[in-house]
Amino acid sequence: MGKALFAAGCFWGVQHYFDQVPGITQTTVGYTGGKTKNPNYEQGTGKTGHAEAVLIEYSPQHVTYEELLRHFFRLHDPTQLNQQGPDVGTQYRSAIFYYNDHQEQQALAVIKQIAATHDAPIVTELMAEKPFYPAEEYHQKFAQKTGRSQCHVDYQPLS
Repeated sequence: MGKALFAAGCFWGVQHYFDQVPGITQTTVGYTGGKTKNPNYEQGTGKTGHAEAVLIEYSPQHVTYEELLRHFFRLHDPTQLNQQGPDVGTQYRSAIFYYNDHQEQQALAVIKQIAATHDAPIVTELMAEKPFYPAEEYHQKFAQKTGRSQCHVDYQPLS
């Protein structure tokens, strides 16, 4: 199994999107990239330094890390600094947390390609993975639980 860790705004919309990608075996929403240990939603992730993120487990035989990166850039606007649509704050930043040098190099290559297609600069952070703290149970599979599936300006469901 492979692992990917992405932050692209509201985590339940990101989770809903990736749950539709063939080859994804599990997704977990949570918090990463900050300094507070064991953060929770009520603390306000903007105060903890964490981003709302999705930990993705996938089968590399069915979907590649590069394909996941392309999905990541498809579902949000990587030119918006610390926000996605109406959600504003550092917890909604665009970030890729890589697990190894290969993932880092792939992310750099895809960012370069994506940058060529945008007029504004890409502000997606790229950093080594940080401790990941799963969000509260009521946030897991939130879109499925509530019927709400969309929370991104550029969200494009898979067809």
